[in-house]
Amino acid sequence: MPVTNKRLMAVKSTRLLGESVLDGIGNTPLIRLEKISSEFPGVQILGKAEWHNPGGSVKDRAAANIIARAEREGKLAGGRRLLDSTSGNTGIAYAMICAAKGIPLTLCVPASASIERKRILKAYGAEVIWTDADEGSDGAIRKAQKLVAENPQKYCYADQYSNDANWQAHYDGTANEIWEQTAGRITHFVATLGTSGTFMGVTRRLKELNPRIRCISLQPDAPFHGLEGLKHMATAIVPKIYDPSLADEDRGIATEDAYAMLKRLAREEGLLVGVSSGAAVVGSMQVARNINNDGRSEAVIVTILCDSADKYLSERWWEEGS
Repeated sequence: MPVTNKRLMAVKSTRLLGESVLDGIGNTPLIRLEKISSEFPGVQILGKAEWHNPGGSVKDRAAANIIARAEREGKLAGGRRLLDSTSGNTGIAYAMICAAKGIPLTLCVPASASIERKRILKAYGAEVIWTDADEGSDGAIRKAQKLVAENPQKYCYADQYSNDANWQAHYDGTANEIWEQTAGRITHFVATLGTSGTFMGVTRRLKELNPRIRCISLQPDAPFHGLEGLKHMATAIVPKIYDPSLADEDRGIATEDAYAMLKRLAREEGLLVGVSSGAAVVGSMQVARNINNDGRSEAVIVTILCDSADKYLSERWWEEGS
């Protein structure tokens, strides 16, 4: 296509004026897991590299949409503080966006959050209330609910677990990116469950685009687990946005398998990713193995690599085993 004067001026304007940090949210790469996929003839396993978002995780998408909607509805007027509970990544996304927009922020976070996450939240200047580590994300939810009940005029409670803007960010963005990046060839979508927003939004949209796409959700296989940010739905406070009927299949992932996968991805694929990404790849391999065992010849599996390992490098699992 020829470059018209109008288009050339637009390009020059972009280069001169630059972009907001928030303009970098979305349109993340889709990475082929070459060695992992090689175990399964005819199957491609692809990972959406969500650490390319400016806040370093998939949660930038939901946080940006939640804040944008609150602004449009006037819920942050008069200096009200944005309030939410988080296990870490959504909090970092909120903190980045609120710093850029000048919005006061209060977060309730389990004290078990990694030291890297604690330092990042402090660097962004967020007010953080640390909750009982043993109560996990559920304890942080209860603390946020208590704060807003006591001071309803002080806070705008984002409530990512109940906020439709969470899953809609993925319906409008992530799902369409996956469809375009695979040229509509995706056959399976695999994702872990935390707030469930990513799985809910992507699944709803992909099913509209092609009802034959199989969507598989993943969660920890036990109530007490080490998969930070993920929920064992049978024993946790279930997010209001979660609809289990959307999944064609739900699988449980063992903590030890996810930890082992982190090292394998680093050493074989050159990818340093977080623990939920390890769980996502374990689940994707289970799906790929079933496809091969069922005698089907071709499949394109897409999963979400929620974040990189930079927030987890102080964790013990890197030192354990070989």
